[in-house]
Amino acid sequence: MTTGAFGEIEGRRVDEIGIRAPGSGIEAKVITWGAVVRDLKVHLGDGHWQRVVLGLNTIRDYVAHSPHMGAIAGRVANRIAGGRFTLDGRTYDLTRNQAGQHTLHGGNGFGNKLWTLADHDESGVTLTLDSPDGDNGFPGAVRAVCTYRLRDPGILRVELSATTDRPTPVSLAHHSYFNLDGGASIFNHRLSIDADFFTPTDADLIPTGEILPVNGTPNDFRANRSIRFPDALTGAPVHYDINFVLRRDRVEPADPDATAGKAPELAHAAVLSSLVNNLWLDVWTTEPGLQVYDGGKLNVPVPGLDGVHYGPGAGICLEAQNFPDAINRPNFPDPVLRPGDIYRQVTEYRFTRK
Repeated sequence: MTTGAFGEIEGRRVDEIGIRAPGSGIEAKVITWGAVVRDLKVHLGDGHWQRVVLGLNTIRDYVAHSPHMGAIAGRVANRIAGGRFTLDGRTYDLTRNQAGQHTLHGGNGFGNKLWTLADHDESGVTLTLDSPDGDNGFPGAVRAVCTYRLRDPGILRVELSATTDRPTPVSLAHHSYFNLDGGASIFNHRLSIDADFFTPTDADLIPTGEILPVNGTPNDFRANRSIRFPDALTGAPVHYDINFVLRRDRVEPADPDATAGKAPELAHAAVLSSLVNNLWLDVWTTEPGLQVYDGGKLNVPVPGLDGVHYGPGAGICLEAQNFPDAINRPNFPDPVLRPGDIYRQVTEYRFTRK
């Protein structure tokens, strides 16, 4: 475990913490700005390490150019239609940071805040964030806790919790962009998702409120297949930024040492794989949904790690979370956190060589 300064924001130091699993099968660098996983490497078992996430080189680059790269998105991840919701008879207007119309990832949310380093050891780090009442228009003061824990042979475990003093929506998500082989894009990767349904959206990526079957659509990832899929009308590749309704039929107990207590069962959500190096990523989560974003709009104007340019499709996000705009959709899982309750999420990203 190593710690050091990664830079400053408005005179406040940003720390970087290096952690690794006891058997050295996986290692990471985490910064306190945005609770960002800046780097993540997996040992391939042949003497080589594979970087599996996108990352940037300076805090200035993150503040100016990061599309939530490696961050914790919140207070509500994803989109809230019209930047507005009604809770317990009162309407709240939020920061509208998507085209001035909708709220995305909480506005100037958790992924753009400086978290506090609360604890760390050789294989893990815990960060905390206090979000005041009225932050980006949300009611209630919220304390969020994020713990990253590495385990052999190649597991990144993300434990998230939150408490509040007033009713408020909370839905957090880890937002790394994954690339399993270091190629220019992930469009040669393969993907399977344990989902029979998805939540369709309008042109602004706001859910219509429907829950539709994936069968017969480009969103059918029930069998392992290429991420590239031709549009039936134009023949152009389909790009993905869509929420899948997880089946949750393959479950296992969550470890009892999760942050803030025992979490619900982990369910298998997805498998991402590369045929270049035969590296596989299995996603397990307590959450009901998985937002899949293929990075099709990426075009980061500054160099990434090792000087790499991150263009369209350079990485894919597999964001475990509640459904987008759930606060405005009574048929979606309830995202409201109330005083005395604890929001909990556990998501594991498990890397294996096959």
